[in-house]
Amino acid sequence: MNDIKVPILSVGNWGGIALHLRGNVQGYMHAGSEIKYLRLITGRHDLPFYSKEGVAMQLSFLNGFLKGVDDEGWTTGKAPRVAYKVRKGNPGYNTPEAESSFEWRSQESWPAPSTKYTKYWLTPSGGLQRGVQEEDAVTKKLSYKALGTLDRPQLLTFATPPFKRETEITGHIVAHLSVSATHFDADNAPMDMDLFVTLRHFMPSGEEALYTGTVGDPVPVVKGWLRVSLRKTNPESAKHQPWHPHREYLSSDVEMLVPGTVYAVDVEVWPTNVVVEKGGRLELEVSSGDTQGVGLFRHDSSVDRPVQRFAGENHINFGEGHENWLLLPEVD
Repeated sequence: MNDIKVPILSVGNWGGIALHLRGNVQGYMHAGSEIKYLRLITGRHDLPFYSKEGVAMQLSFLNGFLKGVDDEGWTTGKAPRVAYKVRKGNPGYNTPEAESSFEWRSQESWPAPSTKYTKYWLTPSGGLQRGVQEEDAVTKKLSYKALGTLDRPQLLTFATPPFKRETEITGHIVAHLSVSATHFDADNAPMDMDLFVTLRHFMPSGEEALYTGTVGDPVPVVKGWLRVSLRKTNPESAKHQPWHPHREYLSSDVEMLVPGTVYAVDVEVWPTNVVVEKGGRLELEVSSGDTQGVGLFRHDSSVDRPVQRFAGENHINFGEGHENWLLLPEVD
């Protein structure tokens, strides 16, 4: 991507949590262009980009570089480098009213310069505690069946207490988990594990806020995935950051799991935005298969996820030497 030098306008969609969203942000971050802009919108995959507002933005950008008519400052850098819709409240999904209610916010760069990466620690009791690790030297593990499906999900959930103040979450998320897997029959054959991570937002009323997905379906805040045999990261890469683990995904990186052995893994969760109001809360869902909000992009191939390699139980391990936390980008 560093070979790309032309001016860029990358328009991603917060609701595209299994389609183009990650590529839009990665493309903006790593393109070699001196002049590049990132815009993050809401709504269905097909409609907002071709709305009156969306077309006007595109024409303005193209007119600036192709016709020399630049009222917005695209060619001079006066236009905001980064701008995004702020998802605040619960206006509903798949309606123009819902999408138009979200206001724009501009930033000088991506991630936002004021971002404070904050750890929310998972607890064995299902909590998600901001900045505080629950001290417990006794080893514990929470278990759930592997190979869950959309119809029969197998999962664990961890919820924050009600937020004491309004908090904006915008940027990249990492879930650091201490995981292990075991066969049902105590077999010691090598295993694999798929981790499906979902972040959900609940209003002070207790109602879940759902947003517009790719085809107008209701989706949660964001999702992330990791095949644990491909857990190896490359810290030497310039793309690797504490808030964004970078993987090469080479065949030589594949390392199967020894049953019962605990592995510390970093799950990349896609970039996102949400404002949690005072009294609202977030919920982290860790599952072994697709859950609500995956839309058309299901992971249910028996060829890709053979029973012989994946069936059994997945575990999240707590206690001395085992850390489990969610890194959230809080923006002032």
